[in-house]
Amino acid sequence: MNQFEVIRSKIITVNDLPSKLAYWRFKSMKIVFTNGCFDILHAGHIEYLAKAASEGDILIIGLNTDQSVRKLKGMHRPINDENARALIMASLSFVGAVVLFDEDTPYNLIKLIQPDVLIKGSDYNPENIVGYDILMAKKGEVKTIDFVPGYSTTAIEQKIFNNLSGK
Repeated sequence: MNQFEVIRSKIITVNDLPSKLAYWRFKSMKIVFTNGCFDILHAGHIEYLAKAASEGDILIIGLNTDQSVRKLKGMHRPINDENARALIMASLSFVGAVVLFDEDTPYNLIKLIQPDVLIKGSDYNPENIVGYDILMAKKGEVKTIDFVPGYSTTAIEQKIFNNLSGK
């Protein structure tokens, strides 16, 4: 398999998950899950995702579809479509799988995956993180990771807009 095929193979559907999960569990791998839009990949994302991946053996990213990004961020987003965003996420060496989800939250995806560790940014209290109840019921871990100051897709978007408008 060439490198591009390896990257593409990490983008999986919900239907592909059960067999992948069975394999990872058979290998006694600790499964970590996080989710987001990841519209414009930046240094803050890389640090966050690398730290999340360090919490286990396999990092699964639940990636919002274009439709769900528009609901969350407005009609001007996403800047990169879901296929491009999934490909970029899958190209990261520490990412085990990328799964698109279309719902408002990844609750059903978390319920299906049953990760050992659930990660979100520290702007959330663990008890308020979607899927907290699922992880507590299975005696899993819910952890938060601090954001890297000065990095956000919204700030990058604003900087581009300001540059284009001469501000």
